[in-house]
Amino acid sequence: MNRFLSQKFRFYTFISISLLLYVHGYNLQDSYLTPFSTVGEPLTCTTFIEYFFANGALRFRIPMLFIISGYIFALQDRKPYQERIKKRFLTLMVPFFIWSAVGLAITYLWQQFPVTAKAVHLAMVDQLGDNRPYKEIGWAGILYRWAVRPVAFHLWFIRSLFIYNVLYPIIKWCVVKYPAIWLALIFLFWHTIYNFWFIEGQGLFFFSFGILLFKRNYPIHKKPVWFSHYLSWLFYIGISIIKTFMAFELDPANVATPFILYALYDISIGAGIIAIWFGADFIVKWCMNKKWFEWAAAFSFIIFALHVPLIHYATQLAFIYWHDFQYYRLLTYVVVPVVIFFFCIGTGAWLRSTFPKVYRVATGGRGF
Repeated sequence: MNRFLSQKFRFYTFISISLLLYVHGYNLQDSYLTPFSTVGEPLTCTTFIEYFFANGALRFRIPMLFIISGYIFALQDRKPYQERIKKRFLTLMVPFFIWSAVGLAITYLWQQFPVTAKAVHLAMVDQLGDNRPYKEIGWAGILYRWAVRPVAFHLWFIRSLFIYNVLYPIIKWCVVKYPAIWLALIFLFWHTIYNFWFIEGQGLFFFSFGILLFKRNYPIHKKPVWFSHYLSWLFYIGISIIKTFMAFELDPANVATPFILYALYDISIGAGIIAIWFGADFIVKWCMNKKWFEWAAAFSFIIFALHVPLIHYATQLAFIYWHDFQYYRLLTYVVVPVVIFFFCIGTGAWLRSTFPKVYRVATGGRGF
């Protein structure tokens, strides 16, 4: 892997994780977003902007991270499988359990004070739908949330990634032997079953696609001759705008609505990955030559691990204090992710300098 491709991987990992704050910072009335979510609120500047970013233009991030993960894992094929899985357990599952516990601890701490406890209750991020204080839930409920249904729900990503790593020999065989059939089957799985025993369809599809790119030796480090900056960005932004308007205009009771929105969702992901990966090389080169950017990018995993459930609690806390302001939801959507972003980086920098061994274990050795 050449130096520029390595830089692109680090750059887009950091960018994808950072933008995740604006997906999880979405604060409209229906806060649970699916690819085919409609909006049951009037079309306003606030509702349009939030849906456009959270469920439109920024949906390329997780697929891109899975593509990068699949490509890098395939790149290490010369290493023994058992050695790689042992290492991935230390770099994925150990952090999973640590940050799941941190999410529980943050929630418990916020539940101890009236105003922050109200914010936790209003956030309703418990995966089991039980918003009682943890004192009332009991140890059995806490342990189940820690190991299976963490309040830091975004950790599904690293758990699913570990499972794909374990299943890698099977996935690789399918990708190499029957790529078209395999991708078609898991594309169908992604759009029907969604997930099964923590095997999540979208992630499996793009992880497999990353493996295929490596095995076919596709030159992803350079722009293809057919690529047009203008047309790719125009199409990417345009399809995201169309999907956003459709989410307000289509009847959620119409059987065709989910199919239309899902198709637009798929197209926007593909268009976003192509436009952003091939259309910003000059930005990648500029940023990766700046020491401050490389320093900040080292905390990608901390930003990923720590921002949930904090961003949801902070959003509700902002609502409590800012609700008299006319545009409080838009202000919250703009400001809270930035505050959480810098809080995560600051926490990571402090933890790395003060307790480097703890930091190394908690991040799986990332960020040094």
